Amino acid sequence: MEWFIGLAGSTGIAGAAYAKRSLSGSGFLAAVMLGTVMYALGSAVWFGSLIAFFISSTLWSKWKKHAKEKAESGYEKSGRRDAGQVLANGGLGLLLCSAYWAWPHALWWYAFLGVMAAVTADTWATEIGGLSRTPPRSIKTGRRVAPGTSGGVSGLGLGASLAGGLFIGAAAWMLLLAWPGQTAPDVASAPLRLAAWGGIAGLAGIIGSLADSWIGATWQLMYRCGECGREIEQARHCGRPAERIRGRAGWNNDAVNVAGSLAGGASAALLALALGLA
Repeated sequence: MEWFIGLAGSTGIAGAAYAKRSLSGSGFLAAVMLGTVMYALGSAVWFGSLIAFFISSTLWSKWKKHAKEKAESGYEKSGRRDAGQVLANGGLGLLLCSAYWAWPHALWWYAFLGVMAAVTADTWATEIGGLSRTPPRSIKTGRRVAPGTSGGVSGLGLGASLAGGLFIGAAAWMLLLAWPGQTAPDVASAPLRLAAWGGIAGLAGIIGSLADSWIGATWQLMYRCGECGREIEQARHCGRPAERIRGRAGWNNDAVNVAGSLAGGASAALLALALGLA
């Protein structure tokens, strides 16, 4: 029955996102697969945390979209999320959910919470921070950079990052209150421990988002458009090939997102161990 519930829920949500042009065809299929397996192996709490990320990020991506068009024009991927983006943001979470299903331990849950907080924080920072009235600064050099530059951070973006992590912690907390006993029983029985989820998710979100920015400023493949002179993530811009200026082979936007989510998951697991929660 869990497989049917997961399939129905995932198809409905992904189908609505596809109809609103938030997902491509490949993104729709990946989202259905991801959500179905996560619900079947995990629970409404794991699945709901994933959905909280997806819906909130989709809504922020639509907010004041026209004001962000210039910054987004240099991104490797923007607009409709494809399978690569879906798996980059949710694939590691699915692996952790599968690990909990095979070897139940609270540490898997906290790592999952950190991963979801990190991808949410990074997406919120990008979508909201892109509207900052002051140009961002490079996390590596501290110099002002153009909006949309990989590795650029702003005060608004950092605030949005923290809010995204706290949002995931609060969402997971409320989901477990609604469906108790679906994660780790020792955690579910301690309200004070549940209250710590927001703090762990908030910190993990900030760490994951900053790790994403640092890797984006150092390892991600970046190009310069010979026509408009902008630093971009795309190999082609303004209808012509762009010049590669830095980065390591294979480190595209999806790879950077996976690395950032890994940093968020690891930091959340370490925080949980330090606080004696796992």
